[in-house]
Amino acid sequence: MSTITPEIVKAHQLSTAEYEKILSILGREPTYTELGIFSVMWSEHCSYKSSRLHLKKLPTRSQRVLQGPGENAGVIDIGDGYAIAFKIESHNHPSFIEPFQGAATGVGGILRDIFTMGARPVAAMDSLRFGPLDDPQAGPRNRRILEGVVAGIAQYGNCFGVPTVGGECLFEPSYNGNPLVNAFALGVFKKDEIFLAKARGIGNPVIYAGAKTGKDGIHGASMASAEFTEESQQKRPNVQVGDPFLEKLLLEACLEAMKTGAIVGIQDMGAAGLTCSTCEMGSRGGTGIEIDLKLVPQRETGMTPYEIMLSESQERMLLVAEKGREEEVFRVFRKWGLDAVTIGQVTGDGLMRVKDHGVVVAEIPAGHLADGAPVYDRPHTEPARRAPLEAPAFTVDDPARDLETILVSADVCSKRWIWEQYDYMVGTNTVQGPGGDAAVVRIKETGTSVAMALDGNGRYCALSPREGARLAVAECCRNLSTVGALPVATTNCLNFGNPERPQIMAQLVEAIEGMGEACRFFEVPITGGNVSLYNETLGEAIDPTPVVGVVGLLKTGAPLTIDFKRPGRPVILLGGFGACDERRFGGTQYAKAVLKTVWGLPPLLDMDYEKRVQAAMREIAAQGLAESAHDLSDGGLAVAVAESAFGPAGVGAELDLDSDMRAGFLLFHEGPSRILISTERPDEVAGIARKHGVEAPRVGATIGGRVVIRQRGTVLVEREVALLKKLWAGSLEKALRG
Repeated sequence: MSTITPEIVKAHQLSTAEYEKILSILGREPTYTELGIFSVMWSEHCSYKSSRLHLKKLPTRSQRVLQGPGENAGVIDIGDGYAIAFKIESHNHPSFIEPFQGAATGVGGILRDIFTMGARPVAAMDSLRFGPLDDPQAGPRNRRILEGVVAGIAQYGNCFGVPTVGGECLFEPSYNGNPLVNAFALGVFKKDEIFLAKARGIGNPVIYAGAKTGKDGIHGASMASAEFTEESQQKRPNVQVGDPFLEKLLLEACLEAMKTGAIVGIQDMGAAGLTCSTCEMGSRGGTGIEIDLKLVPQRETGMTPYEIMLSESQERMLLVAEKGREEEVFRVFRKWGLDAVTIGQVTGDGLMRVKDHGVVVAEIPAGHLADGAPVYDRPHTEPARRAPLEAPAFTVDDPARDLETILVSADVCSKRWIWEQYDYMVGTNTVQGPGGDAAVVRIKETGTSVAMALDGNGRYCALSPREGARLAVAECCRNLSTVGALPVATTNCLNFGNPERPQIMAQLVEAIEGMGEACRFFEVPITGGNVSLYNETLGEAIDPTPVVGVVGLLKTGAPLTIDFKRPGRPVILLGGFGACDERRFGGTQYAKAVLKTVWGLPPLLDMDYEKRVQAAMREIAAQGLAESAHDLSDGGLAVAVAESAFGPAGVGAELDLDSDMRAGFLLFHEGPSRILISTERPDEVAGIARKHGVEAPRVGATIGGRVVIRQRGTVLVEREVALLKKLWAGSLEKALRG
């Protein structure tokens, strides 16, 4: 009589066809443990079965790329014998169910991905999305989730000792039932000291290191591969519990053990825990792995093989060492007060064999688990779209008041309440932290600094996934160029709804293709990332939200910041006034915050012109010609001028714009390829702009304490800097108080 019923198969989120494939692979019915192993490894979260076909469209190579997708993190060469490892991953579902631990363990997981490669983490960032804090129904829950997520990120990063140097936090109704928590980390190491997750050398010992295994996080990967329902709160046991102090010990022990030369391969136990690490290491190494669960350190008694294999307890590593050198590894881990025990060995048969006190409870070809999951070419039609294409009738009657409205809106207001909870200076490498266009961290061993930024706009992508994804890449590269860095590589986190719905799958396909087009054009290949699907609650999908993290390189020096420094400096709008029409205005912060509606298409991107603007900006920065620089994005020119005035000096600007554009568009359109610069040497800036074939009108000058914007003499905005800054600075805390 069969022990695996259709109900059990369904409970493991496996389709009938997938179960038939399992029967074919094994040639028999699976054990209950084997079924659990297949269910997590073939889950969307681990297998990318809906996206893998399309991810192949992304560029992944360049002369700098040392390790592309397929490992724990991507690696690029930064020169002088050094490299950086970096990656972004999601922890969306756990952060909805248990915000503090969900976010904290998201940080812990991405940090392990970095030091598993052999790199020491030197920076972290986060990209966050929540429902509106003032939502009549969901507002209290959204505020609770935001507070929990920020506290979790702060606690883990601060205790571990990595600076959280930047990020973004945006709000849309579509995230009411499904917040997004995307965690990014970056580490540095010598480029000839990269470690890979490959099990090599038949007979070599397989070593378990780190925290003991408990029952927390069981089926976490499967939970992240399903929509939320009314019963989602019952999934709290699926959320892992983190210990940042133990992870700090694990970091130091792993890096020290790597230096012994005894480590052959290493993999962290993240999603799917011991299951994923064993089968992936065997598959990548072209070998098999045999382990006995009686040897696995456990913090609870009576755990079944199923529970041990599927547990996602945090702060654990799986290592393969050279046979005969185990004691060198154990000695290091004992020094740091951590468990390290041999639980098995590398075999030559290509099987993941799991024993429990000598009895085989699972025996599966490793390759079928790691790379043999079904790959689906899911049907896709036209991308789902809720907003109308045509604009409503509207007029801009009081632009100064509208500017105030945008500055206090949740997307644009100061996020100091968030980032002041993070230690962004620990390690003494932070050149520029939160609050700028990009964060900058120096590499002490060289004369190079690394700039990094995260960008994504779900509102743009809801209007056009392809154009929105291209704009995200362009803006992220522009943010780096604004601080003087050359963008060199990208990591991505693709947050979407249920791919089994053709309109949602179309959003994913369009976004991937748009991202690929932009990454090729701006020469920033994708080195790795994450796909997070089934971000839906009760059938309502999030806005399509592809997030990109771009890293760039620049010479270490004083940072170029966004704030005006001194009165009397000419102000130049590199890239010019741009272009806009009613249809392209519908995705702006003005439409959202002032008109309370969204329509049309995202701003139009000319990638060739954008690339030339960025090249001009980098040359201006390299020659020290800019005193301040700030890219135009959310809120357009008016918001960029205001934000540039919010520095410690309180210096504002007086502009007179010589343009035929409608005043509302001129002030608030969000067309790309524009950077606001203050300079003491405007003629040299203009000369560089001409060389690159981009516009650079001189639009005004900095002044003390006021923001004045005219259009051919007519005053559009006139406000005291202190007033605008007070509104902008206090808005988030006011919203959190409800």
